[in-house]
Amino acid sequence: MSSNDTEKTCSLLMVEDDAVTRTVIARMVARKFPKCAIYEADNGKDGLYLFEMHRPDIVITDINMPEMTGIEMARAIREIDAGVTFIVLTAYGNQRFNEELSQIDYCAYIMKPVDFKELFAHIEKCCGSCQKSL
Repeated sequence: MSSNDTEKTCSLLMVEDDAVTRTVIARMVARKFPKCAIYEADNGKDGLYLFEMHRPDIVITDINMPEMTGIEMARAIREIDAGVTFIVLTAYGNQRFNEELSQIDYCAYIMKPVDFKELFAHIEKCCGSCQKSL
């Protein structure tokens, strides 16, 4: 997680099983949104645990992960907080998971490799409290 929690204005949970991808995305988001607390998990089970502990404003998740998929995690999170915002990241086309994804009511669907300009725009659009610090 980012330092200086007292100055944070929003929070984000990044759930991705690929360590390099997760670290790069978390660092880029932290640079763009320095007042956003960022939590990281490498699977859906740990993501759900971190969500329960910190209740972040937005969850960015991969779909295919060990322990618990992003979709399974999102369903469990929806039972805790129906209003949380999801951004889905995946290397798979939307049609493969279309029915399951529609059940979690996600804000954005982004294909890998991640276009950071697109990701940042979706974070700003989907999460009003995750605005860039001046």
